[in-house]
Amino acid sequence: MGQFDLKGKTAIVTGGNGGIGRGLALALAAAGANVCIAARNADKMANTQAELEALGAQAMSITCDVTDLEQIQRTIEETTERFGGCDILINNAGIGQGSPPEDLADEDWDRTIATNLSSVFRFCRAVYPVFKARGGGKIINIGSEYSLFGSPMVADYSASKGGVIQLTKSLAVAWAHANIQVNAIIPGWITSDMTEPVKADTEFFEAIVQRTPAHRFGEPEELGGASVLLASAASDFITGQSIVVDGGYSIS
Repeated sequence: MGQFDLKGKTAIVTGGNGGIGRGLALALAAAGANVCIAARNADKMANTQAELEALGAQAMSITCDVTDLEQIQRTIEETTERFGGCDILINNAGIGQGSPPEDLADEDWDRTIATNLSSVFRFCRAVYPVFKARGGGKIINIGSEYSLFGSPMVADYSASKGGVIQLTKSLAVAWAHANIQVNAIIPGWITSDMTEPVKADTEFFEAIVQRTPAHRFGEPEELGGASVLLASAASDFITGQSIVVDGGYSIS
């Protein structure tokens, strides 16, 4: 695979037990990486770990609430101990909820920001000394179409994902001296548990499909190529960028 070969590299994927996170974890494993899944649902983690190992990868699972600083640090320490280091961090874990901003409770706003944005910063900050000591590393943050667009129903989600993109740019500038590349992937409408309610809303679903030049939702595995690019030596001179994988939705 040349520049895209991840053999000998170790990745942490938050929320890597299902949906987009699972697709990203499988792509890195197929490229040769060791993978740690950090998530909350133990049963789903076990299933995904088995899939990773079936690809020939070394894999592990750690129960991790990304809003808990101690659990973040423990995840990094246990991954480093198991595999002898860590080279790649994918911040994928996130939540979504829908309500008009005038009805959005403070606790719901705080929970979304804590999960989708603050956790990304804290995981990045915690892994920084590990990457610096190893002479570099790769951070991939997962944004959203709502990083680009506003929404009348998910103001908290939109704000958190917009923040992820700006954080990505800032960390890329701050840590370039340490040979750490920080980039983002912006998925479009992807089949997952989070988008099942959208598919159930026939009118909304059809409007999305009609607007998307590819005329369909994407599959989690279709984000794999972008993740391998940004995790590999092929992206050593790419930093602070956001790759949109959306079937053309954002340009139509």
